[in-house]
Amino acid sequence: MIAPALTDALARWLDHERAINGAAANTIKAYQADVLGFMAFMGQHHADQLGLGPISRVTLPDMRSWMAQERRRGVGPRSLARSLSAVKSFYRWLSEREGFEPTAVLSTRSPKFTRKLPRPLAEDAATAMIDTVEMQARDPWVAARDAAVVTLLYGCGLRISEALGLTGADVPLPSVLRIVGKGGKERVVPVIDAAREAVAVYLRLCPYPVEPAAPLFRAVRGGPLSPRPIQKVMEQARMQLGLPATATPHAMRHSFATHLLNAGGDLRAIQELLGHASLSTTQAYTAVDTTRLMEVYEMAHPRAQAAE
Repeated sequence: MIAPALTDALARWLDHERAINGAAANTIKAYQADVLGFMAFMGQHHADQLGLGPISRVTLPDMRSWMAQERRRGVGPRSLARSLSAVKSFYRWLSEREGFEPTAVLSTRSPKFTRKLPRPLAEDAATAMIDTVEMQARDPWVAARDAAVVTLLYGCGLRISEALGLTGADVPLPSVLRIVGKGGKERVVPVIDAAREAVAVYLRLCPYPVEPAAPLFRAVRGGPLSPRPIQKVMEQARMQLGLPATATPHAMRHSFATHLLNAGGDLRAIQELLGHASLSTTQAYTAVDTTRLMEVYEMAHPRAQAAE
């Protein structure tokens, strides 16, 4: 049982994350589920109603018991690390307002897990994916829609949520798009001719009117297009092409970054195009290896040039 005061505190923290930190709706939903799950366990663990007082007295052994219970439930290390991060964030916020010491919670170690590096497609595989996606649907306008979305993922490095977030006000596509990504961060993305043409073909065939406030990409019945149809059509295409299960919509974004880097693109410029806060994230995205970094070093470092 969770006391109303604690439930209210959680709601206010979520509002803070949404308004101040620009957390996306899906992130807020995940935060809420993670912290509520933690609270429910602590209430049962102490066999008492969990309120502001009891939650301020959670100990390190309590935290270990919660994490052990999560692992017994089958929660993986990566998901548990995410849940712990949400709980710690809530505790930082709550302790500042309620004046208690959160060290026991904040000092809890996150479970170790191996980060999976993204696997970009080869250039010919990325092109073949777009062509094959277009051949899956029977209805020409749906085929054109799917090809246009995947072209935007690969040609502009958009997240699928960003591509599906475009509206009628964004067409005809300009030479650059202003995209609002994660955390409300805005970036400018150049739009290649192939992406503009793919969207133009889709619009010529689409049976629904283009309205400024309406989604650009429509579902079969006219509503907003969700990610699942694009994920499904790419699953079909990758089976036909013999590509691995890692050939997902997000892999097209990885491929955009990697191929741009291989063509001589600057890593920091690619970081800006992708909307990454950290250069290390871009390095992982682009599968930067030691050889490539040494090539950049040899070309750019003044001491290396002086030695020639």
